[in-house]
Amino acid sequence: MIRELDTVVLTHDRAEYSLKEGDIGAVVHAYANGEAFEVEFVTAEGKTVALLTLGRAEIRPMSSREILHVRELELA
Repeated sequence: MIRELDTVVLTHDRAEYSLKEGDIGAVVHAYANGEAFEVEFVTAEGKTVALLTLGRAEIRPMSSREILHVRELELA
């Protein structure tokens, strides 16, 4: 179950926002039906890259066995 303030992983590229599958975001709002979420993606310095409304199939919870990775942001 995904809840507000959870860290989530993007399941596919969103080129229009320079986001790639595997990018990490934070759920800032979970809609009542649990089928949509407002997710914020930020740079390492905390600058917002995108704030998107995403469906359940577009994000997944982060696993405790995953490791974080850094990449350069490619501006669209």
